[in-house]
Amino acid sequence: MAGEAQEDCLFCKIVARHIPATIVRETDTTVAFRDINPQAPTHVLVIPKVHYADAAELAAAEPAIAADVLREARSVADEDKLDSYRIVFNTGSGAGQTVWHAHAHVLGGRGLEWPPG
Repeated sequence: MAGEAQEDCLFCKIVARHIPATIVRETDTTVAFRDINPQAPTHVLVIPKVHYADAAELAAAEPAIAADVLREARSVADEDKLDSYRIVFNTGSGAGQTVWHAHAHVLGGRGLEWPPG
């Protein structure tokens, strides 16, 4: 069921501490951890503790938690002393989503070209 932890979800397993991650921040509703394949000096994933397949589902079902994800993305950037950064939500396989649990990528610490690749 949407919102509930999924046994086969990598990010749900990180939330439950069944899989290790380098956690940099945690709130009542979110967990932020370093990406294992960073694309920039700062590459942190911010995920809701509740399970929704993508950012669109999260925003529709729990807008307050979607806002928490964005707020934590800013906190990550502040802690890493980034004066500019990018927040990316990949929604759907055509957009590059590979883990079906809503998450934001916080990228910074180098120049980021536009449009992204």
